[in-house]
Amino acid sequence: MQHGKYRFIVGFLALPVIVYAIFVISPFVQAFQISLTDWSGLVGTAKFVGFENFERLWNNEDFWNALRHNVYLLIAVPIVTLALGLFFAFMLNVGGKRRKNEVITGVAGSKFYRFVFFFPQVISITIIAVIWFNIYNPDPNDGMLNSLLGAVGLDSLQNAWLGEKSLALLCIMAVMIWSHVGFYVVLFSAAMASIPRDIYEAALLDGAGRFHTFFRITLPLLWDTVQTGWVYMGIIALDGFALVQIMSVNMGGPDGATDVMPLRLYLTAFRDSQFGYASAMGIAMLIVTMTFAVLTMRFARRERIEF
Repeated sequence: MQHGKYRFIVGFLALPVIVYAIFVISPFVQAFQISLTDWSGLVGTAKFVGFENFERLWNNEDFWNALRHNVYLLIAVPIVTLALGLFFAFMLNVGGKRRKNEVITGVAGSKFYRFVFFFPQVISITIIAVIWFNIYNPDPNDGMLNSLLGAVGLDSLQNAWLGEKSLALLCIMAVMIWSHVGFYVVLFSAAMASIPRDIYEAALLDGAGRFHTFFRITLPLLWDTVQTGWVYMGIIALDGFALVQIMSVNMGGPDGATDVMPLRLYLTAFRDSQFGYASAMGIAMLIVTMTFAVLTMRFARRERIEF
């Protein structure tokens, strides 16, 4: 009977595992194999060079510069995005004025606000990048941001934005946050909707304000969702390829101020025809991403709260 049970389970899992191994595991294995060669991507033969590509990578200042920018994104983007998502979701679901016969209500027009927040999610990341590239245009006549600042008399705040080394990465961070916060507003709103209203009502009747309600009730009960969102946003922050490629000056500029690991990998492979070296960068990115995911799941773990 026990063997029949295992055969049944294996029968259902065999095909998905095979597909996963072919289309997910196999490319990673092949990438590692390529990283040990000097393959240019243009010929059918390649010379085995061992760990020479990884040694070059370790001594490559451009790669460390790109990695540093990814770390900045990894720290700032998930924190700000999730914090804004939690705040807006809490206000939409619990932040409204008390109404007759209802202790807990969302703000008026919450359904419309959810649609507005989520709208960037239905737009291609390429279109988002082009839109914001034009918003950041330094020309006061063509750039929306500088035009707006000039119209309200804040000409001193007008800037080159993407052309300014100290501001370029921050501008791209802002777009990354703007384009993803709406998804977490909807995600956290759905999670909050599953929390029994009786818990909120009991807390408010005991005199708890919205601040204590959020940190003592909402956040602990949503922690599993927040943890998953943190890993997802971290992976997005470690990417950033499309936004940087389209929005930055000369792909990664000015003067390497917006360079990130995926862009460095792309240029190494397709511009410099060094696919073996680029594969080594890909393996390094895999290690960084897996390390981040494991550390997040390990140190952000809390005892599960049932309700």
